[in-house]
Amino acid sequence: MAKISASISIDADIKVKAQELFADFGMDLSTAVNIFLRQAVRENAIPFAIQREVPNRDTVAAMMEAGEMARDPGKYKRYATFSQLLQDTEDSPDA
Repeated sequence: MAKISASISIDADIKVKAQELFADFGMDLSTAVNIFLRQAVRENAIPFAIQREVPNRDTVAAMMEAGEMARDPGKYKRYATFSQLLQDTEDSPDA
């Protein structure tokens, strides 16, 4: 199969990190890109899942709690210093 040259734009930092990674596998960037393209053609799809990062249940709960705290700050205890927060946490029966 004949080889041609193609030009693509890549973030400079990503290129360096990718080159370092692929060097650990014993290949250069061109070889890695060719592997990706061949696999995409073979699978007739992007050869890995592309999805939005979805927060886990704990993160969602924390985000909802933060929203509630912002809407009704009077319901929540406030601390003047981080040390006071830690002391209160250590004194808590749940700790």
